[in-house]
Amino acid sequence: MKIEKTINIFNKRARFEYELLDEVEAGMVLTGTEIKSLRSSKASITEAFCQFIDGELYIINMMIDEYKLGTFYNHKTKRERKLLLHKRELQKFEKKLKDVGNTIVPLKLYINDKGKAKILIALGRGKKLFDKRDSIKDRENKRNLERILKKS
Repeated sequence: MKIEKTINIFNKRARFEYELLDEVEAGMVLTGTEIKSLRSSKASITEAFCQFIDGELYIINMMIDEYKLGTFYNHKTKRERKLLLHKRELQKFEKKLKDVGNTIVPLKLYINDKGKAKILIALGRGKKLFDKRDSIKDRENKRNLERILKKS
């Protein structure tokens, strides 16, 4: 089993589905087998979202595969994991979350220089269909421009 130094797990759909307003880095409460599984890049945050439960922020639906060498101490793959933020950041997010259409989505899951698992979360507002079409059009124009510049 290969353990990598830098782990970057992205949620590519988040930037397409949501207009991102505010980004914050948060820590997570993990068990031993979860962090070992994360270090071997066995996680997915594409379907994950964040929700307040009793004044605390939790990430829900984040998938961390079971650790292959774990015994009966292994974790559940999709459990609610508590996010660690400062009190004023929690209050700010809770206040902004009361607006209609806002949600908190994870963007990136990584391990920092100190070996701690961190997650980049953002407050997002759902895009309308025409906004998504504009995003697709901008992306295609950028690709075409890069192709033209590469040929010349």
